[in-house]
Amino acid sequence: MSTATDIEQGIGEHLGQFSLHVLLVFATGLTIGSERAVVPVLGREAFAVESLFLIGSFVVSFGLVKSLLNLYAGKWGEAYGRKPVLVAGWATALPLPVILIVAPSWNWIIAGNVLLGVNQALTWSMAINAKIDLAGPDQRGLAVGIDEAFGYTGVAVGAWLTGVIAGRWNLRPEPFYFLAAVVVLAFLISVFLIRETLQFARAEGDDDHHDADLPFGEVLKRATYGDRTLFAAAQAGHIENFVDTLFWIAVPLYLASQNLAIEAIGLVVGLHSAMYFLQIGTGGLADRVGRRPPVIAGMFLAGGGVLGMVLVEGYLAWAVLAAVSGLGMALLYPNLMTVPSDAAHPSWRSAGMGVYRMWRDAGYAVGAAGIGLTMEFVSMEAAFYLTAALMFASGAVVYVWMEETHPDFGTHEPVPARDDAPSRAD
Repeated sequence: MSTATDIEQGIGEHLGQFSLHVLLVFATGLTIGSERAVVPVLGREAFAVESLFLIGSFVVSFGLVKSLLNLYAGKWGEAYGRKPVLVAGWATALPLPVILIVAPSWNWIIAGNVLLGVNQALTWSMAINAKIDLAGPDQRGLAVGIDEAFGYTGVAVGAWLTGVIAGRWNLRPEPFYFLAAVVVLAFLISVFLIRETLQFARAEGDDDHHDADLPFGEVLKRATYGDRTLFAAAQAGHIENFVDTLFWIAVPLYLASQNLAIEAIGLVVGLHSAMYFLQIGTGGLADRVGRRPPVIAGMFLAGGGVLGMVLVEGYLAWAVLAAVSGLGMALLYPNLMTVPSDAAHPSWRSAGMGVYRMWRDAGYAVGAAGIGLTMEFVSMEAAFYLTAALMFASGAVVYVWMEETHPDFGTHEPVPARDDAPSRAD
């Protein structure tokens, strides 16, 4: 496919660079996955942290920083290009393995997760924007699906590998040697092999369109509350991260309280994460049927899977329902992110997606605090009921307010820019 300026877009046309960005988002997933199996256990065994809420605090610090930096990553990606922000993200992660290896207290782990939040915000934001730049509008859903599928596969593989390493040797330092190798390799690839893609987004846009070159404040307002469809996407993204947080913090502890063996717990949680690989198909599905149907189905399916886990007993039933909730997440996750990509003008698409990703990943912090407090002061089961109820309510908002944004099926009309809105130069 070509644009009006004859700059070619398409995954096939840029398979080399697209593949490198797939490799990098896999490395981004490996980086966060390397913490998932080991760090909560470190809290209990190495630092004697007993409070369930305090153990979850490292997720709170991660979520707060990642959500804020997502916002600015999108803005910086428009101003300076995708590659410089990507390189900065991997540079930020270079000290992380050292901190995790030498940390003398749990507060060091919390501080280290600030760096992890910066890394994840900058690298994953630029990975997805670069893929969208290269793919073009006809393959946008597929590009997002591939990005999220390989990113979350990296999360699962990182958690599994570091768990195996910790089981064979020690909780530290051995698992974090693996993390160090991942971070250094990704940094070198970003510096020496990745090429800039901002020019593809600029060529795709029409500078005379009334939506072109909105100032950042106007983008923030529109993507947060000024457009009902974008608001519906932002609130759904925020709430669906409660599910990911639940499987990060609460599910292993709940299954352990039900006397399930650690190996079986790992498989149940792994099944949930493994279903995220289906995003490679669900993103492409939304290119054919629209964004709205898989998002709505995914919200209710994920909520139902979470609710079912405390209504049944037995390893097989828990495994099936963990997979069901993972399937729901695979349906909704990439397609929620494609909604602001569809609705935004290419001149501020990166910034618009940054606003969405800010609200989405704030769900890690809010979810970790809410789930941790619920487990601490009510019960573990109550955390599941809370998450399911919020998913159902959020899905209802999507059903009522979100219009279709796919260019071929869409009913959504963006809110026009105000006549008195300042230009970007202002």
